[in-house]
Amino acid sequence: MSGRHFEEFTVGEVVRHSVTRTVTETDNLLFTTLTMNPQPLHLDEEFAKASIYGRRIVNSVFTLGLVAGLHVADLTLGTTLGNLGFEDVSFPRPVFVGDTLRVESEVLEKRLSKSRPDAGIVRLEHRAYNQDGELVCSLRRVALMRRRHGADAASGGP
Repeated sequence: MSGRHFEEFTVGEVVRHSVTRTVTETDNLLFTTLTMNPQPLHLDEEFAKASIYGRRIVNSVFTLGLVAGLHVADLTLGTTLGNLGFEDVSFPRPVFVGDTLRVESEVLEKRLSKSRPDAGIVRLEHRAYNQDGELVCSLRRVALMRRRHGADAASGGP
């Protein structure tokens, strides 16, 4: 597993993830239609030309999902017990088809779980930038993470 255990997170650390992703026409079209979102800003080029953006924008919920996924291999693959919540989600700039996104994650805080001795709670901020270095999405996430010695912690051992 490549994810980190609770003990491996350091408050204040910023991880710049190496996996990047170019958003495609297919991404936007499929996600928008699968989620039953008929917003013409995502689907209708002629409508979008008359908008403040001058062209179609990528569905922001797709952007949120992509940002929440690009960090997984580095931080949470196989070690997360689940998301406890997303907070402070913002999209300061739109994402367009053809944009390439990169993500960095900052560890904001961590604490042991009060109800699960085999886990800890980590609060992260994920920030996504396009190919021009512009911030396009920011979100804070609270994750329940396995402790390295979860079995020992749960049984009262070392």
